[in-house]
Amino acid sequence: MKSISLLGATGSIGRQTIDVIRQHPEEFSLAAFSAGRNIDETRKLIQSFQPRLVSVALKEDADRLKTEFPSVQILHGEEGLVEVAIFRSADILVNAVLGSVGLYPTLQAIAAGKKVAIANKETLVTAGHLVMAAAKKNNVDLLPVDSEHSAIFQCLQGEKEKNIERLILTASGGSFRDRTREELKNVTVEEALNHPNWSMGAKITIDSATMMNKGLEVIEAHWLFDLPYEQIDVILHRESIIHSMVEFHDSSVIAQLGTPDMRIPIQYALTYPDRLPLPDAKRLSLAEAGKLHFQPVDKRRFRMLALAYEAGQAGGTMPTVLNAANEAAVAAFLDGKMTFLQIDEMVERALSEHKPLANPDLETIQYADKEARNFVHSLL
Repeated sequence: MKSISLLGATGSIGRQTIDVIRQHPEEFSLAAFSAGRNIDETRKLIQSFQPRLVSVALKEDADRLKTEFPSVQILHGEEGLVEVAIFRSADILVNAVLGSVGLYPTLQAIAAGKKVAIANKETLVTAGHLVMAAAKKNNVDLLPVDSEHSAIFQCLQGEKEKNIERLILTASGGSFRDRTREELKNVTVEEALNHPNWSMGAKITIDSATMMNKGLEVIEAHWLFDLPYEQIDVILHRESIIHSMVEFHDSSVIAQLGTPDMRIPIQYALTYPDRLPLPDAKRLSLAEAGKLHFQPVDKRRFRMLALAYEAGQAGGTMPTVLNAANEAAVAAFLDGKMTFLQIDEMVERALSEHKPLANPDLETIQYADKEARNFVHSLL
């Protein structure tokens, strides 16, 4: 049986990870998890799985849970996240937290020799050079959970890196894929959260609508697969059936297909290099789908994708600023403090004001992250 530590158990990816664990009780156990501020759900998970360690965001919630579950070690804050990440009896860490908060726990887990299944793309975006160097030094497997990167990872099984011509990430286009920028001036939060294909958390759904999510994935792919940005492309594919492709230098293209269900890449990361059945997953019928549609991405329309390529190619602290400014801007949009089109305006301003530093250490990255957030807040 494989023992799992899970960061972000009550978020979108965390919940689907829990579902995978429930479907295979003979294969997986939940040894430790973090759960933020959703205490009702935390109680249910403790009762269901009897973990040995749990972390929540606030001290008062941790104190209350300690009285209710005296046999479980209950922690809080960043210290708790790290302890879950490095929990000694866990075989693999699933990092499903949202945002740059996942970076430090991931680095600590790698230093402890833990295999990491990573859904927290911000970790690689903000500090890919540190994370990949640490994984190599400690001989740790970093397994992708995002559907696009899992697809590429699967397409590359048994292949040689020297034969890769390019990676092709597919993008649904999000909630507003058929609208012009002019038609986006007065869109509401509710409209932006109505994704046509995937069920995701609010922040990721907004990122999908702006195409920042795909931009972050481009940077993540650069680090995971060690390819220059010139060999990483994005194509619009509205059905979300082909999750990504790899083109080889003999002109062959291998694609990974499946229904839009995040449990599939989650489970593959947990079982790699093996596979397990996923009984209630919808089977793909190409006959039923009928047609698959593709079109190029207009980077003038999806400005965030262009900004992500620019920040990734600039390197240093620029991807950190890109991510931090976007997190702050999206939070402000969700709170009704700015319009949808102001999100990429804020990010572009933060990038233009920042003086990038090359090869930043962790402290420098954290400082750049904080400054970018403060800059966006100062504009509100």
